[in-house]
Amino acid sequence: MKKKSVYLDYNATTPLHPRVKEEMIAGFELYANPSSLHEPARRARNQIERVRQLVASFLDASPEEIIFTGGGSESNNTVLKMLSCPGCTVDCMWREGQEIITTAIEHPSVINTVQYLQSIGRTVHVLPVDRYGTVDMDAFRAVLSERTGLVSVMLANNEIGTIEDVKSIAALAHERGALVHTDAVQAIGRIPVSVKNLDVDYLSFSGHKFYGPKGVGVLYGRLTKPFCTFIHGGHQEQGRRAGTTNTLGIIGLGKALELVREEMGETMARVRVLRDKLKEGITRLVPDVKLNGHPADCLPNTLNVSFTGAEGEAILLYLDLEGIAVSTGSACSSGSLEPSHVLLATGVGPELAHGSIRFSLGRETTDEEIDYVLAVVPGVIERVRKMSTVYSRSCT
Repeated sequence: MKKKSVYLDYNATTPLHPRVKEEMIAGFELYANPSSLHEPARRARNQIERVRQLVASFLDASPEEIIFTGGGSESNNTVLKMLSCPGCTVDCMWREGQEIITTAIEHPSVINTVQYLQSIGRTVHVLPVDRYGTVDMDAFRAVLSERTGLVSVMLANNEIGTIEDVKSIAALAHERGALVHTDAVQAIGRIPVSVKNLDVDYLSFSGHKFYGPKGVGVLYGRLTKPFCTFIHGGHQEQGRRAGTTNTLGIIGLGKALELVREEMGETMARVRVLRDKLKEGITRLVPDVKLNGHPADCLPNTLNVSFTGAEGEAILLYLDLEGIAVSTGSACSSGSLEPSHVLLATGVGPELAHGSIRFSLGRETTDEEIDYVLAVVPGVIERVRKMSTVYSRSCT
């Protein structure tokens, strides 16, 4: 069998769309600092404001509510750290005694930030999830109170693809006067996202997850809600985010969103079929596997599988030797030897969590590539299991 090159790690990052690349190459001519007043600067600024309007339209928001950032992690930190600045002179969201509610399966940029907030005395409630990764709503109701300042729940999980009912969570939170943030980094480009429909106060996303450039993201902040600057300095983004504006990145992000509008429906319908083919093939061809994530309320491109008695890093490396690029979980945690916190939260044991692989598909994925993966995976798993004393014990 001829070796192929198959990329199935789209949840970690996506390649630039060819038309995004063309747009960005043309954008190199806009070299001027958009904060200046001369004509070259105005041309750059006009492009930035055009994209701001495009992003606002995409999210059902107003242009004034769109803040360009360096990515999803910065956007998440900006919102969460508004609750760590009691000395702030603006009308920020922090009030003495206010609490934060989040979940056990958030991205590290949320998990690690709330751990920092706990270290400086903030009260944080971390909600459990069920075996599918769905937030326990009874637990949410139990900790939600008038003391709740912020609820932060991701829209779609980066490791297992489970989609959360953020709309219902926001409705309950607003009844108690709490503000609501959602990390929508994995959702944009894969499912429809509207801040009006979700009724959230803050929303984060990043350009490189939907065929745009790295190093640029968006934070939506409802105009009627508090906002506290995270990066201080110049007056950029109406004083809300300092730093020379990333004109080229914003242009690329804007083009990527335009293409999401054109292509998402058709692309995700095709990708879902390929994902289901991969899922059916693995469960048919490989014994002793566990599918992770919700069977229905799940991103159409994501498949997370735990292979009993097989170590995830070994699987990844052997697949890589066959030209297949996958992940053992979140790319932001790839340097960690700890099992996935997401899988542990769903009740998967440490050994099985260590044997999980995330296959995430995208617009370039083909039927032939899935056939190739299904031809390779059974042999790789058999090879890894032969080296495993754990799997040998479980089969005796």
